[in-house]
Amino acid sequence: MTRLSFSKLSRFETCPLSYKLHYLDRLTSEPGVPLLFGSAVHAVLEDLVREHMHEERVGALPEDRAAELWQEAWAKSGMSGIDVFREGLDIVHRFVREQGLLEHHDVLAVEKEFRIEVGGFNVLGYLDRVDRVDDETVEVIDYKTNRQLFTREETDASLQMSLYHLAAQELWPWAKKVRLTFWMLRHGLRQTTERTADDIEGTRRYVETLGTTINKAREFPAKLNSNCVYCDHRKHCPTYADALQGKREFICEDKGDLEAVAREREEVARLAKVLYARKGELEGVIKTALKEHDELVLGGVRYTMFKTSKTEYPLDRSLAVLAEATGLARDELLDRIVSIDNKALEALLKELGKSLERPRLNLLKAELDAIADKTHSPRFWAKEVA
Repeated sequence: MTRLSFSKLSRFETCPLSYKLHYLDRLTSEPGVPLLFGSAVHAVLEDLVREHMHEERVGALPEDRAAELWQEAWAKSGMSGIDVFREGLDIVHRFVREQGLLEHHDVLAVEKEFRIEVGGFNVLGYLDRVDRVDDETVEVIDYKTNRQLFTREETDASLQMSLYHLAAQELWPWAKKVRLTFWMLRHGLRQTTERTADDIEGTRRYVETLGTTINKAREFPAKLNSNCVYCDHRKHCPTYADALQGKREFICEDKGDLEAVAREREEVARLAKVLYARKGELEGVIKTALKEHDELVLGGVRYTMFKTSKTEYPLDRSLAVLAEATGLARDELLDRIVSIDNKALEALLKELGKSLERPRLNLLKAELDAIADKTHSPRFWAKEVA
């Protein structure tokens, strides 16, 4: 039976050439700092929680031990730079604080291997951690060091979490409910989702389809995307090398031919994503060097860092000053100068969703939407058709 894993499936989906270089050609990977950093943080959290379990402790995880483990993981990782070191140290300290009290018997597993049969394939993997929530519920926790949060759609459609659901059901058959959580370590946030029976049926069929596609594949084209700069085989990818040089395969000769216009536009968009990501990587090196210099002049370009400022006015005191100066009432001032930030409101509604019944929450959203002032501006949007 062919063996698969989420990593294999994800790599093939992202870029068939990367899959070929890694799994078929078995080239030595050259992971970048994000991958090394994530692996080091995972190792610390794994060891920290496992020690808590083995010593059968009840209480907070020890911050001093977390720091020691980070120092050990850092020394083994091959990374360098005090900023990256401090960032990791901050993450493990924050993890300890956010975890709070932990009862050892509530942790069912740490770095638990699983092997499940899905669609005629043997799928292997590891669960970062599984907790017992109650007598009918387990929570699968996956640690993430991503800089960007997942969208709700990405969380609910995550193939990784769907496979973890299947694994948890097989490993703990007594659990009637499986909670799936991405613990976003940089953000101090847990993004949680669940799967329905229909979701799981769709996952089984998808894995079977994708696994069969992988087995039958004879060509492995590269797929340019913004993550190419982080690929552990980027140095062996001719497509990436060409993209960095701005090489093009197609140029529209007739702008009256919309098909040709769209084709060139998509090629340019892919190149732009790669080049922009590469620009960010190079800027990161220069920014690090600027921490030791006020400015740098390189290749005829002057580089320096400067601080931007953001001014916020405390609501009550600012209203009091304005009311005294203008004679206007507080309510009139509020209507004229205060509005609620959309992201802050979404965060509050998400929090309220834990305590309010769904019909009441939906009504609240509708009421707020009815009184909101909306502005519209044209935006260009393009997405590949499946």
